[in-house]
Amino acid sequence: MEHLKIINIHKSFGGIVALDGVDFSVKRKSITGLVGPNGSGKTTLFNSITGFIPVDDGSIKFNDLDITNLSPDKIANHGIIRSFQIPRPFSKMTVLENVLLSGKNQLGENIIPLIFRKKDVLKQEQDNHKRAKELLELLDLSHLTNEYSAGLSGGQKKLLELARILMADPEIILLDEPIAGVNPTLANKIFEKIIEMRDKYDKTFLIVEHNIDVVRDYCDYIGVMNRGKIIADGDPSKVFEDKKVLNIYLGLDD
Repeated sequence: MEHLKIINIHKSFGGIVALDGVDFSVKRKSITGLVGPNGSGKTTLFNSITGFIPVDDGSIKFNDLDITNLSPDKIANHGIIRSFQIPRPFSKMTVLENVLLSGKNQLGENIIPLIFRKKDVLKQEQDNHKRAKELLELLDLSHLTNEYSAGLSGGQKKLLELARILMADPEIILLDEPIAGVNPTLANKIFEKIIEMRDKYDKTFLIVEHNIDVVRDYCDYIGVMNRGKIIADGDPSKVFEDKKVLNIYLGLDD
C-alpha cells in the first residue's frame, strides 16, 4: 500500500530545472532508497516533501491527504519527519535530555495541565522517560545517557538523531545521507538499526544515500534520480542492472 505518493512534481530555481515531473511512491513499512549523482534533485525532492521548498506544480499525497506546499510544522504534525545531513543536537544538554525534548504532545508545556492535571503530566513524563531510555537502548546509546551530546562522535550523533525522530513518533522518517562520513562498520550498524526500528515500531523510511552497496543490501525498493527525473525504480538488484543507471554511475551519461 502506498504511504507517500509524489505526482508529477516540478520545481525550478530561476532558469534551472531541479525537478522535472517526478513521479515516485513509498510503500508502507518499506525502507526505500533514493540515489543519484550530485545535482540530480534528491535533496530538492526531500525539501519539497517536507515543506521546506514549495513546488511549482504537481502534488504530494500522504495517506491520500494532499500535503503539497504545507508548512514544515504542519507536515511534521501529519506524521512526516526528516533528518538533515549534519545532525545538530543541543550540545549543552545530555543525550537523554535531547531525546526527551522530542516527545509528542507534552502536557507539561502548557500552564493549564500543570495546574489542573498534575497526575496526567507526571504519568506522561514517566512514560516519556521510559520510552526515551528504550530508544537509547535500541540504538546502543544507553551508556551515553547522561553524557553531553557535544562529546559524541559523528556516528553517535546520527544515532541520537534517529532516537530523537522516533521519540516524536512519526509514520514516515526521511533520512538525508544517514551514513555520510561514518566508517563502514558503523554505517552497516546504522542501517541494521533502521531495519530494527522499521520492524519494531512499524515505521516507513525514505533514505537519500550515496553509498550504493549499503542501499543495495538494506533497501527494499529504490528510485534513481538524474537531471530532476526518476529514471529507474524497483528492486535494488534489478535497478542496478539497468543500462541507464549503469551509464550514470560509470560516467557514460550524455
